[in-house]
Amino acid sequence: MKKKISLLLLPLLWVMGFSAKAQDIVADKIIAKVDDYIILKSDLELAYQSFLQSGDKLPGDARCGIFREMIINKVLVAKAEIDSVLVEENAIDRELDQRLRYMVETYGGDPDKIAQYLGKSLEQIAEELREPIREQMTVQKMRSEVTKDLKVTPSEVRKFFKNIPKDSIPLFPAEYEVGVLIKNPIANKAEKERVREQLLSFKRQVEAGEADFASLATLHSEDLGSASKGGDLGFHDRGELVPEYEAASFALEAGAISEPIESQFGYHLIQLLERRGNLYRTRHILMRPKPSEEDIKTTELLMDSLRQVIIENPADFQKIAVKHTDDKGSRANSAMIANPNTGSTKLLAEEMDFTAFQVVDKMKVGEVSPPLRFRTGDGKDAIRILYFKNKIEPHVANLEQDYEKIQQAALSDKRNQVLNDWFLDAIKEIYIDIAPEYDYCGILQGL
Repeated sequence: MKKKISLLLLPLLWVMGFSAKAQDIVADKIIAKVDDYIILKSDLELAYQSFLQSGDKLPGDARCGIFREMIINKVLVAKAEIDSVLVEENAIDRELDQRLRYMVETYGGDPDKIAQYLGKSLEQIAEELREPIREQMTVQKMRSEVTKDLKVTPSEVRKFFKNIPKDSIPLFPAEYEVGVLIKNPIANKAEKERVREQLLSFKRQVEAGEADFASLATLHSEDLGSASKGGDLGFHDRGELVPEYEAASFALEAGAISEPIESQFGYHLIQLLERRGNLYRTRHILMRPKPSEEDIKTTELLMDSLRQVIIENPADFQKIAVKHTDDKGSRANSAMIANPNTGSTKLLAEEMDFTAFQVVDKMKVGEVSPPLRFRTGDGKDAIRILYFKNKIEPHVANLEQDYEKIQQAALSDKRNQVLNDWFLDAIKEIYIDIAPEYDYCGILQGL
């Protein structure tokens, strides 16, 4: 049967429906098959409930729009398998670790509260999240592969903007440009030694046959992504992990355990599981020394001194921040907070993290905040100074002020068309079957 589809670039709302209660999930039934992949009715209902809770809007029937996106994602995953487009396990581990840390923070930093509310341990949640995350990252990688060389010329940008009906030209809200200087408090020697001794104790227990390395990793490792797998990081090639970790791993015999190794992530206790030439498989227990209140206050005093220098020389903020920051991301962006969607330095209020916006919203352009405590994405305590560089007032979109955004919109439009054309070709290689009761969505009509 010939059918047609338009490609939507919606977020994956359905990765894990943690907010849904078990009694709300409808009985499972296969409602679509895409090659070897299936979509269950409960998958769709969980995604739909998540969409309703998000407050977002979709044109037409939202349930059909979400169902269409789920089918498209399955096609992308199926085609990735055909084309051997794979996501590395360490990338999945990092994403899983970040999501688990966010969940722990949401529940007040207590994993037991998560288990109490959801009826699942953190390890069970990690196991359930791994494959949906793999699928999401595979979808993102496939989309990136299809459109990786896509560009728009200035004439294409102007043409795109000219073709927008006058009554549809958007009114852009206020935008902010904010600089940031970040320092990570350094734990004192006594705390570092405590962590080292704890890891050495684990090593002695395993070597004496009193404990199992994997069990200790599950219980104690602060790398939440690998902890759910007994600390197993899978196979890696040279250059993929931090140098200190790699060097210690290659110095081990299979089954042997390292001394505690320090890296930018904390202290690792490493066990080599297997080596095949330059490929090696390890598991580890990661523990991070925790800065004391005194350590944090010492960093705050340093940051306050830097703030005074910046106040006296505001034009030199970026130069000072790039020199002193501990954050590689902002250093690479000339000490400016990058827009997570476009990579530019212009941010809508909702594109800043909430606590940063609360501070900036009370500042005047050119002002520098006092040192502020916050938690980084990987769960570390840190101190930051914010510099309110510029504010662009609300205005009707125009090429002079908004070229970057219009360029991104033109590129997105071109990307959608390329992805749609790619999909129409890809679907010829892939079997798709949709349950009759969902034919009303018209997802594949006309092909």
